[in-house]
Amino acid sequence: MQRRKAAKVKRPRLKRPAGLLGAAALLATVPAAVQAAPFNVTGGWFRALPGNLPAGGYFTAENTTPRPVDITGARSDACGMIMIHQSTSKGGMSGMDMMNRVTVPAGGRVDFSPGGYHLMCTNPTPKLKIGARVPVTIHLSDGTAVAAAFQVRGASGK
Repeated sequence: MQRRKAAKVKRPRLKRPAGLLGAAALLATVPAAVQAAPFNVTGGWFRALPGNLPAGGYFTAENTTPRPVDITGARSDACGMIMIHQSTSKGGMSGMDMMNRVTVPAGGRVDFSPGGYHLMCTNPTPKLKIGARVPVTIHLSDGTAVAAAFQVRGASGK
């Protein structure tokens, strides 16, 4: 039996390295879900209060895009409805103002924290139980939405 020599395959050689153009083309083929998110929601938690009292929702929003993005709303099956509020203090009186949107500047961040911006979860469901993690969807002005898991804590925030 005679052995055949394997045919030599000629591979084309690049005249120049692909460089940044090649890297950009490769990145364009990666699904968006795998690429770095342009808007991040981190540290999400709800302060659950006794009975059917509304719960406050807190998180940090980070916008890594080169343009401002507005948070226009939120949704969770653990809440009957979620509104965006800002705590205020005017003339010694504390209150809350309902907000239609909160702008997160280009390359910046906004903290939703006690005493400032927060989500108001009205008519909380039994899913909003201390120790649970509940899904929340944050809606943005560019038509996209960001999903996050919020931890449910007690009245003291722990």
